[in-house]
Amino acid sequence: MSSMLQAVTDREFDRVVEVSTVPVLVEFWKAGCGHCRALMKELEQLQQEWGEQVLILTMNVDENFQIPAELEVLSLPTLALYRNGEFIKFIGGLGKREEIAKQIQIALDR
Repeated sequence: MSSMLQAVTDREFDRVVEVSTVPVLVEFWKAGCGHCRALMKELEQLQQEWGEQVLILTMNVDENFQIPAELEVLSLPTLALYRNGEFIKFIGGLGKREEIAKQIQIALDR
């Protein structure tokens, strides 16, 4: 599944999130999950709209176990928001780009 979004692995996750100067949004997904694919399309549009203001990553939970386990990701897709290397919260409103954008804006305003 090709995506414009940057895929991230367990091994590099902490480093990528820590060095980011902008909020990081991570979608946890797996192959065969239709909702995950739909959300990824939304996130690709969001990344285009927000450009450098936010970093959107994807993590395949079939290939990565450590980070999803630490966050206790139980359902897919799951969106997690980070700021300054710290986990802030999970974001709801899956499939609703405006809702996701609103949550990112709240993080930016902190």
